Amino acid sequence: MKSLKISKSYWAGSYRIRILLGTLVALVVSDGLVSKFLVTQRFAREGNPLLQIWVGQDIFLVIKLVGAFLAALVLWDIHKHNPKLSLISTSCFVISYTVIVFWSLYVFLATQL
Repeated sequence: MKSLKISKSYWAGSYRIRILLGTLVALVVSDGLVSKFLVTQRFAREGNPLLQIWVGQDIFLVIKLVGAFLAALVLWDIHKHNPKLSLISTSCFVISYTVIVFWSLYVFLATQL
């Protein structure tokens, strides 16, 4: 019974960090979907050299999803020890991925005109 209380308290957290982490995971997956579409349709190429090998394969989206969830878990754990650092770093990641996704969409729209 005590371990259940400990695990419940571990997952209790601020509303802000939950929203930021959910947004970050959604943006990383969106980046994966848009990148896969752009690369397979030859509108662009993958900028991350570690992912260039897998971008055309089905495992690419799985890698992005697992990576996003692992990053969210690490940021959640950081939030438990240092909430301010976690909020600032997660906000920076959300801003960065927002720019990346919008840039990818801009590249697609620019090639269509």
